[in-house]
Order: sequence, then C-alpha cells, then structure tokens
Amino acid sequence: MSDHETIAPHGGTLVDLLVSGSEAQSLEQEAANHPKLEVSERELSDLEMLTVGALSPLTGFQGEKDYRSILETMHLESGVPWSIPVTLSLSDEELKRVGRSGAVTLTDAGGGALAVLEVGEVFRRDREFEAKAVFGTEDVEHPGVRALHDAGDWCLAGTVRALSLPQHGDFTQYRMTPRQTREAFAGRGWRTVVGFQTRNPVHRAHEYIQKCALEIVDGLLLHPLVGATKGDDVPADVRMQCYEMLFENYYPKDRAMMSVFPAAMRYAGPKEAIWHAICRKNYGCTHFIVGRDHAGVGDYYGTYDAQKIFEEFEPGELGITPLMFEHSFYCLTCEGMASPKTCPHDDDVRVILSGTKVREMLRNGEKPPPEFSRPEVAEILIAAMRG
Repeated sequence: MSDHETIAPHGGTLVDLLVSGSEAQSLEQEAANHPKLEVSERELSDLEMLTVGALSPLTGFQGEKDYRSILETMHLESGVPWSIPVTLSLSDEELKRVGRSGAVTLTDAGGGALAVLEVGEVFRRDREFEAKAVFGTEDVEHPGVRALHDAGDWCLAGTVRALSLPQHGDFTQYRMTPRQTREAFAGRGWRTVVGFQTRNPVHRAHEYIQKCALEIVDGLLLHPLVGATKGDDVPADVRMQCYEMLFENYYPKDRAMMSVFPAAMRYAGPKEAIWHAICRKNYGCTHFIVGRDHAGVGDYYGTYDAQKIFEEFEPGELGITPLMFEHSFYCLTCEGMASPKTCPHDDDVRVILSGTKVREMLRNGEKPPPEFSRPEVAEILIAAMRG
C-alpha cells in the first residue's frame, strides 16, 4: 500500500478492465465479428462497476464455482469475502445465438459495443437457492426476487475487456471511478474516509449520522446510488438537487465530497450491506456507515440484521470498518439530534415521522418540521412532487 493510500482494494489489486490505444483498436475490430448480446439495465450497472474496479478483485462475470461458493459461504472460491454473485443472464434464445463462440460482444440498448467477454462457461442459474441465499426469501413480491425471476435461466461467465463505459448524460461531474476517488482523497490529505450509501433524500437524521462519523475520520464520501431503483423511490435527479443544496449550506467543503455510485439496487438487506461495504473499500473508504434496515425493502429483514451480518466475518477480514448507527431524531427535551443510545426520553418528545407521513405532507405542499428536514430540502421535494 502506498504512503498516501487510505486502504488497499479488496483482494489487493484495483482492477481496470478498460483497454486503450492500439489494444482498443484491435478489440473494436474483434468485437464486430462476435455474436452480440444486449445487456439489461441492471447488468449494465454491474458491467460498469466491473470495468472501473468497483468490484475488485472480479475481472468478469462469475462462473459456477464462485457462484455456489458465494451463496453457500459468502466467500469467493479463493477465500476472499463476497456476498452477492455478479452474473450475466442468458435466455434460451440468447444461449442458442451465443452457441459455441469463444467470445461475445456486450452491447447497450442502442447496439453500441461496450465490451468483449471471453466465454469461460455457461451454467444454469439455481433460482430458488439464489433467491433464498441472497434475499432470504423466494417471494416474488420482493423486487430483487422479481428481477431474478425475470432474468434468463442461464449465466454466461468469463473475463471482460471493456471498450468504453456506458454513456451517461447526467451527473457527469460526479461520476468518479475508484481510481479517481482515491486520488481525490490523497489530494485532500485524507487518511481515513467514511462512505455513506443512500438511495433517499438526506434528512436531518442522515445528516446527523454522517457528521457523527465525520467526527472520527478525516473525510466523508456521500455516495448516492444512481443505478436502477424501485419505481416509487425518489428519482436520482431530485435527490441530487437535495444533496447539492446540503453540501453548499451545511457541510464543510474540505471535509466532505460527493460522487455517484453506479450500482443498481438489489434490496438484499444484510447481503447487500456487505457488498456495499466491499465496493466502498474499492473506492478508498476505510469506514462505512451501516444504518437500520440497510438496503432493506418492506419487512423482509429485521431492523438491525444488516449490522449483525458483519459479525459473521473474522476481524479484519473485510478490511473496511463498519460504523453501526441506530435511528436518530431530534429530541425536544435534549434540544438536539440524538438516538436511543444517547437520549433517555420517550417518543412523544422525539420528532419522528414515518416515510408515508412525510410523503403525504410533501404532496400537500407542507414542509415537515425543520427538526426533521432542512427547509431547503423540503422545498425541493415539494416542487418535485407537484411536478
């Protein structure tokens, strides 16, 4: 590990699958001759994450041995911790088209070549086992299980060489690769950095948790997820306006930075908390905030299951340090932000609103109390809901 590096990448080496120069030219010619496979929106996110090294040490879509090892032991076959398989789906029809080809060209929806996958193997997905192991349920009402059921029966495995990253027209100044975030941390002289995963607007409770964590490290990386989410989650562009406003007015410029996380949400609760932590380690974070019901959906997971799962690994095995927080709130008697760990008072003096209640208020043009949400955030959300 170099002097200015915060933490070594997962598995020791930061992967970069993007080819350049003459290698890119010859790969482009090669790509024109292989069978084409259009990658789904979710898998496109995984391809981007593989390409930039966010999924280090992975160098491609995973084969059956790793797939089974992850589902059974939460480790790769090599023994490195890993909690969610990263696979590329094939339907029966696509399988026929790939045939016995040694390589396949992965394309976006417009047919543009993104990468060449050297075919290692094709294996049949074990849907029930995967659903149970990753999501803890086989209920198709669960968005992750539903996505799994919609995916093809087969998985195509092999190493990837990427020609280009998927094109994004939004948040371009915030799309930093793990190499770039690591350089940014080094440039700021940060030795310890805490990562915060979010797919929601940041209210006072989240801000408080982030700032509590920031008290014990050099810097904060707010790392909102902007890949595919559920239809009823707040759209990424609205969330980004909220984050920008908060950063402008309430966060110290030299101690906090923001970059977007291109992953798609899986809603896998505990397993996704581990996966999110590993990815943030690759981005250079030394610490990672794990709140209540991290990456949860509905009532599939216990409130603190995503924190307990970290205990299933040996000390130091993950490398990144999880910081566990309970739900926080403003307490009228304490006259400040607190959590059940620090506040002895009853709920009737705690400013706590359900997500449903907040959405209802915003739809009616009402701002939640300033103890719950910064007024500027509420204004952005009201404007978005009234569209």
